[in-house]
Amino acid sequence: MIKINPYLNFNGNCLEAFEFYKSVFGGEFPYLSRYKDMPADPDHPLPKEFEDRIMHMSLIIEPGNVLMGADVVEIFGQKPAAFNGNVELMVNAANKAELDAIWAKLSAGATVNMPPEEAFWGDYFGALTDKFGVKWMLICPVHPEQN
Repeated sequence: MIKINPYLNFNGNCLEAFEFYKSVFGGEFPYLSRYKDMPADPDHPLPKEFEDRIMHMSLIIEPGNVLMGADVVEIFGQKPAAFNGNVELMVNAANKAELDAIWAKLSAGATVNMPPEEAFWGDYFGALTDKFGVKWMLICPVHPEQN
């Protein structure tokens, strides 16, 4: 079975964002590497200011749900990260209590696009842009016992 996991790019604050996401969702960081961990390339030396930026990290929220990310480094031809609304992350909660608990943490410093409420299609739904600029949608059935 194919699994798709989101990979988020940041401009120097990946670790801060992932520590925040860990406080929201729980989970573990099984892997974290910094640009200074790469083998040195004398033809492309790494400037000191990029050494501690995150080259790759992952947050296993639960088996099958992995959030991954990195800090972009423009010297490698990467463009600055921009959260322009093209992608939103959907969190499927089991019930309203779980959704509300996640919302309470994830909404700290966020811009609320739609507070959680029963939507016209019958689910409990809310949307926000977190303090790092990442867009999230949270959803759960209003009556989970009927699913």
